[in-house]
Amino acid sequence: MVLCLNVILFLTLHLLPGMKSSMVNLINNGYDGIVIAINPSVPEDEKLIENIKEMVTEASTYLFHATKRRVYFRNVSILIPMTWKSKSEYFIPKQESYDQADVIVANPYLKYGDDPYTLQYGRCGEKGKYIHFTPNFLLTNNFHIYGSRGRVFVHEWAHLRWGIFDEYNVDQPFYISRKNTIEATRCSTHITGINVVFKKCPGGSCITSLCRRDSQTGLYEAKCTFLPKKSQTAKESIMFMPSLHSVTEFCTEKTHNTEAPNLQNKMCNGKSTWDVIMNSVDFQNTSPMTEMNPPTHPTFSLLKSKQRVVCLVLDKSGSMSAEDRLFQMNQAAELYLIQVIEKGSLVGMVTFDSVAEIQNHLTRITDDNVYQKITAKLPQVANGGTSICRGLKAGFQAIIHSDQSTSGSEIILLTDGEDNEINSCFEDVKRSGAIIHTIALGPSAAKELETLSNMTGGYRFFANKDITGLTNAFSRISSRSGSITQQAIQLESKALKITGRKRVNGTVPVDSTVGNDTFFVVTWTIQKPEIVLQDPKGKKYKTSDFKEDKLNIRSARLQIPGIAETGTWTYSLLNNHASSQMLTVTVTTRARSPTIPPVIATAHMSQHTAHYPSPMIVYAQVSQGFLPVLGISVIAIIETEDGHQVTLELWDNGAGADTVKNDGIYSRYFTDYYGNGRYSLKVHAQARNNTARLNLRQPQNKVLYVPGYVENGKIILNPPRPEVKDDLAKAKIEDFSRLTSGGSFTVSGAPPPGNHPSVFPPSKITDLEAKFKEDYIQLSWTAPGNVLDKGKANSYIIRISKSFMDRQEDFDNATLVNTSNLIPKEAGSKENFEFKPEHFRVENGTKFYISVQAINEANLISEVSHIVQAIKFIPLPEDSVHDLVNISTLMLSLVGSVVIVKCFFKCHYLYFKEEKECN
Repeated sequence: MVLCLNVILFLTLHLLPGMKSSMVNLINNGYDGIVIAINPSVPEDEKLIENIKEMVTEASTYLFHATKRRVYFRNVSILIPMTWKSKSEYFIPKQESYDQADVIVANPYLKYGDDPYTLQYGRCGEKGKYIHFTPNFLLTNNFHIYGSRGRVFVHEWAHLRWGIFDEYNVDQPFYISRKNTIEATRCSTHITGINVVFKKCPGGSCITSLCRRDSQTGLYEAKCTFLPKKSQTAKESIMFMPSLHSVTEFCTEKTHNTEAPNLQNKMCNGKSTWDVIMNSVDFQNTSPMTEMNPPTHPTFSLLKSKQRVVCLVLDKSGSMSAEDRLFQMNQAAELYLIQVIEKGSLVGMVTFDSVAEIQNHLTRITDDNVYQKITAKLPQVANGGTSICRGLKAGFQAIIHSDQSTSGSEIILLTDGEDNEINSCFEDVKRSGAIIHTIALGPSAAKELETLSNMTGGYRFFANKDITGLTNAFSRISSRSGSITQQAIQLESKALKITGRKRVNGTVPVDSTVGNDTFFVVTWTIQKPEIVLQDPKGKKYKTSDFKEDKLNIRSARLQIPGIAETGTWTYSLLNNHASSQMLTVTVTTRARSPTIPPVIATAHMSQHTAHYPSPMIVYAQVSQGFLPVLGISVIAIIETEDGHQVTLELWDNGAGADTVKNDGIYSRYFTDYYGNGRYSLKVHAQARNNTARLNLRQPQNKVLYVPGYVENGKIILNPPRPEVKDDLAKAKIEDFSRLTSGGSFTVSGAPPPGNHPSVFPPSKITDLEAKFKEDYIQLSWTAPGNVLDKGKANSYIIRISKSFMDRQEDFDNATLVNTSNLIPKEAGSKENFEFKPEHFRVENGTKFYISVQAINEANLISEVSHIVQAIKFIPLPEDSVHDLVNISTLMLSLVGSVVIVKCFFKCHYLYFKEEKECN
């Protein structure tokens, strides 16, 4: 059969270039509290705000119909950066901030594309962190590439809000179905199109061909592309290609393509996107509305970020005299005021016991004199009771007295005591609009502190006996405006128990992304040590160079003049006292340049509270700009109220707790519960031995960049998608060190410390791969552990079938593979296993479906892995492969910016032993 197509190529003049607390609520079918924040580096542009409004308005109607009249967008806040001019229609934000926004508008770092995406690294059904749109995407009409902006927003909202995944796969765009046809990875299969290869058109000649089958894999050749027909009747799916006009729904159980090798099937055990959505909290008690359209258009509030206002509310009650708590609080507060708070911020301070006193009304931080004025009022004596509410109310008064609004202002509340009346000021706190960060010091701090943080969108911390917990907490409370280059970054925070007359040495790398405003701080408990600090060029700083505070709070500080030298700094501390004492070293810095983002690390737990035996996941994100940092060591330290510590190495390997490999999100299951109460998290990220690199490849969980369409028999191409060169994709970065607090979480229902029977099975295997090599099937996967992703499993169950395994029953009824010689390796190791499917007749084209489970020593069994396919494929002779597709010479004519290519195809191909005709 001869297939004739007119191929039209549109030539353009240029190519397209910690746990977050969302405020979103679903009330009576409408979403309220959505925050869309514009980064301070984005130039002022009224059109940007106008297009955001148009996008959300369109998305609201599309969402309403996509969810079968269940939900729509009702109230949206657009957060304008401080860098834009003030206008009368701009209001003061309350708890809204850039760092807590649901949608951010920011330029990509190292511009290489404007693909909208959602930062999503949780399990199936778990919310994402944020949606990222670039200004260029919002200001440029790329409807033909992504679809309308409103449709794109709904696609990303589904990632963010309901934790579903994409139904395409750019790494595996085709698969062989159970019907022995090569299919594009998509949902639903009712979307039709053609599969073609587009070759370059140098010098006015152009060759276009239908896809040939690869002689080794049986799939189409590597450059084969699926082009959908512009006109479709299929309504599904929004998570595949919302750019198609007919696509208005999510794939349901009836239309879902369980065979497609996409992330939705892998992460959600083959469930349809609609099934996951309907099981979400949003839809548990939400019924369809009777109206045929949303009852109202979205309402928009324009909020303009204000200068940072922070008031310290510090406990000086009698219990603060125990275990050096008052000293430690003062050391950490001084560090915060001198090294962390951003210049230009307004800072006040309140101290409280059974009564509260304003020590400093708001003062603008400009120079050392201002710091000294505030730190001079730090409390020197601890006595009296504990009245947290009085402290908070005095904090509000300190802010209001300085003609500032409490809305959007921050309070850092530190206390070690209990207060039976803390509930009495919850309503005042809500009305204030302030953000309250809480630091619980010691095991007896009021249990209601977390409620204050949760209701206001603030951070929550727990610090125990040594000063590093407090300094880590204070260092984490930086500006949430999105101005990363202004934020303080912790390079080191180490506590060292040094015996009498002994010396300790250490190193701190200072990389080229930081070095501005760099401080080295040493604290002690008995006597000031002898200090020697040496920069990478050999210059030495001695004890006399370190400025000792005037408040006698046992700390000394050195600010490096200018920009700190790049390289490894070394320090030496000598304890001159006869007795042992605790010494600490803290190093903070800021970005070296306002135009180059620093490498940063953030951390959080998967949830704020855990009830045993529910496992939790530790997450740490390491990035430069929006680019993931790979190949580094990331260590999490979790500490209980009694000082017991658990150390975990976090992995970015796409296995166990880690959803996506090489996305810069390092994670691990936490199951080592040691009693109930508060636990703290800190993370140390280090690049050593020049192994770190940036991942410049496009992120996952994004709307599909559509290469083109078939319309009325013609191929209409979009501009080619920007590609990242291989050498850039492995861009190396120098050694660095980052330390960050991940806040605190609370545990209940846990047994007391001691040996307890295992209640956790091995983790699900999520990266299983299979292929035939001659007569053997080769499997590979990352080993799970004895307890989720820790330790070593006891054995594996591998089952194989010629029929696709949709359900657990299918797996249980499949044929067992002999694994008696397969000894599980340590969690995180790569497992390789091969076997011969001896009980089956195998011929050219035979397909097998394979899945794996792991068993631990307590005989607990993991979930069934995702299903993989292995096909016995005997390659055709090379001459036969070339004869499969005959392509005629193409006649080309150029008219303006449109290239029209007339092509004639004659196509026959063998599919295993069956000859089929191209249509």
